[in-house]
Amino acid sequence: MATRSSGLSGLEGGRQVGRLAPVRRASTVDLIAERLREAVVDGSLPPGTVLGEAELAYQLGVSRGPLREAMQRLTAEGLLVIPRRRGLAVRTMTADDVRDVHWLRAQIEPELGRRILTLPAPERRTVLAELGAEVKRMQRALKKDDARALGDAYLDFHRVLAVWGGSMRLARMLGTLLIETRLCTFSMFEHFEVHRDLVPEHVAFVEALAADDGERFAALVRVHLEAEVRRLLAEPEGPGKGEADRLLAETPDEPQPLDRLDLPEGL
Repeated sequence: MATRSSGLSGLEGGRQVGRLAPVRRASTVDLIAERLREAVVDGSLPPGTVLGEAELAYQLGVSRGPLREAMQRLTAEGLLVIPRRRGLAVRTMTADDVRDVHWLRAQIEPELGRRILTLPAPERRTVLAELGAEVKRMQRALKKDDARALGDAYLDFHRVLAVWGGSMRLARMLGTLLIETRLCTFSMFEHFEVHRDLVPEHVAFVEALAADDGERFAALVRVHLEAEVRRLLAEPEGPGKGEADRLLAETPDEPQPLDRLDLPEGL
């Protein structure tokens, strides 16, 4: 399982920024929902996986009541769907989903950048430092040809934007869209795939924010997201074509067992 938060808890935990509200204590349902989101992001629950309530409850060591509520929450977020047969399944993204997800991100992320540039100077420096740290993670992953580490740092870079944008609503929306972005990759490609040019693109994002140039940041983000749609929906390339520009990693074909959830005392 992923050790870094892949869902809303990463946006809501530990830091109060701008107008973000204080964080309430996580409930059992919150923890189960986050574990399921992590499993979707890291591929332990691939697109199309039908979730057996009894088996999941056994694996996680939780009762079926809170598990059912957590699964309903992910259904409301659009990450789980009701297939033709009974139960719930991890959503398989379509070409229309790919376009929608990236179009929505292209509306939200430039606005988050604009809001970050209105923060007081000390907070802006903190944001730039956090974004820079994620870029360095991306650079280290690229040097190691580690596709999964590069992809994880990419998601965390954009989560930093969500955290510092000053709107819990936009943070929640972007948090779900980033998980759907990973689902798009799993749904469209046989293997997990990222492109090497993510690194220079994100260096340019930081440079635009450091120069207090919100318009350039917005333009760069939109160009990046438009390119991602083209890549996700392109026809398969011929043997050897474009392989130098991308990194691949194996992903599970079948759902993987989830680790038991370590619930805090009192939950």
